[in-house]
Amino acid sequence: MVQRLRVRYAKRGRLRFTSHRDISRAVERAVRRAGIPVAYSAGFTPHPKISYAGAAPTGVASEAEYLEIGVTRPCEPERLRADLDVSLPPGLDVLDVVEARAGALAERLEGSMWELRLPGTDLAAATTAVEKFLAADLVEVERLTKKGLRRFDARAAVLRIEVLEGPEGTQRTAGQTPGRSCVILRMGVRHDNPAVRPDDVLSALRQVAGFAPPSPPEVTRLAQGPLDERTGEPADPFELDRDVTRGGVPGPADRVVGDL
Repeated sequence: MVQRLRVRYAKRGRLRFTSHRDISRAVERAVRRAGIPVAYSAGFTPHPKISYAGAAPTGVASEAEYLEIGVTRPCEPERLRADLDVSLPPGLDVLDVVEARAGALAERLEGSMWELRLPGTDLAAATTAVEKFLAADLVEVERLTKKGLRRFDARAAVLRIEVLEGPEGTQRTAGQTPGRSCVILRMGVRHDNPAVRPDDVLSALRQVAGFAPPSPPEVTRLAQGPLDERTGEPADPFELDRDVTRGGVPGPADRVVGDL
């Protein structure tokens, strides 16, 4: 392997229901179709050197999914972006590619910005629920995980949350009227362990204020990256790679430490 390339891609429309395993298969097929000289692991069952970081849950759309590809000869990032994008199915869209120059990508994904569209929800009720949630010091919720039922604080990981109003999304459920407005929750969430997901925040809002949207939310991850604790906004995780490409010199914390 002579080069690593970092890829930001979107998961849109019906593809939000695709599992992570199916997405990884689609990416591997697209890499072969595009003629990308991907590197392979050693051993009896070689695997393409494609690794993923911070994948969104099944059923959630995203504008900020990340993977890394190891290749056996140098590739121009923009050419690889175009070739991979045209080889993927519609709904998996390659947005940006940079050469991996500094640090480990997974360590930069400290938080996410989420958008939840809640069709048919009362704006005043949502505002009251968010105010009560923000005023609480601790809001514990439960979630069934692979290790059994876990109880954790959903409040500490949420750095910001705001209530907006906008048009209903294109993915309407039965009974929704085109042209109507809907409540939008936009939140910046730190990546803790266990990770606090949008559905955990909705569970917390129900707990503190009895808030229960009448239809399933339409959830989209807008961004993920290094987190500004004051604003709750994630920055571009590729910025360090771009800085080095422009001639900057990485410090000790930014040295390449291997795959994701």
